Amino acid sequence: MKKIVLIVLFVSLVTICFANDYPAYRLYNSAGEEVQFKSMISDLMDSDIIFFGELHDNPIAHWMELEITKAGFEQVGDKLILGAEMFEADNQMILNEYLLGKISNSSFEKEMRLWPNYKTDYKPLVEFANENKLKFVATNIPRRYASIVSREGFEGLEKLSENAKQFIAPLPMNYDPELECYKQMMDMGGMPNSVMAMKSNLPKAQAAKDATMAYFIVQNWKDGNLFIHYNGSYHSDNKQGIIWHLLKYDPDLKIKTISTILKDDIEEISVEDLKEADYILVVPRSMTRTY
Repeated sequence: MKKIVLIVLFVSLVTICFANDYPAYRLYNSAGEEVQFKSMISDLMDSDIIFFGELHDNPIAHWMELEITKAGFEQVGDKLILGAEMFEADNQMILNEYLLGKISNSSFEKEMRLWPNYKTDYKPLVEFANENKLKFVATNIPRRYASIVSREGFEGLEKLSENAKQFIAPLPMNYDPELECYKQMMDMGGMPNSVMAMKSNLPKAQAAKDATMAYFIVQNWKDGNLFIHYNGSYHSDNKQGIIWHLLKYDPDLKIKTISTILKDDIEEISVEDLKEADYILVVPRSMTRTY
């Protein structure tokens, strides 16, 4: 019996050691406390809208997105709605047709203007929605219209046809150049005036994306739903970007955020890092990238 007990203890210790050896990530809450996945999920499920701020080429972030989506579905079933920066609003019909089984996967992927890393990083989310009959919203402004803003400012959008304007947030779009997420984009570090003039529209183009994503989120969410939105961290960090625009529609929305960051040592996290979101997904800087 003594030998059996010793063996059990040895196996338990080995298991614990291996479980903690070279972890692929750490999760922290905004208080700086390390949290477990299940604890985070329990808190997130009390939200109206969850923003997952990813690093577009990070495999751990993409895996975590899928796991959170699965957990959300277990909790709320068909009341779960998905949405993503990676899909543009004028492609919503194509996305709907695929999810309704009206077009093939090959037609969908050919016509959808998908990001280069779609198959590795976003296809699992689309297929999860497909398998479980979930609504998936293409929230982003068509890139050709974001390009207009980067060249001409918001005024360029006024020239669009009424048909084109259905794929962007209503005009005039809200914009605050003093909002930190936009102000940082103007910190050009001593660039010539001519270049500064050209770059002055970049935060406006970013705001056009944020405003449009907020608009299509609020158009598709209703009380009782859980909406999970996938976007680059910069669009939701510090609860600015999309969230600033979203709260203009409904300041009472219960919103929770996740941000993904890279660290040489995932055991160390700064006060500044903790300000970025309700939950911080910390991944080793040496982690492989998907592209």
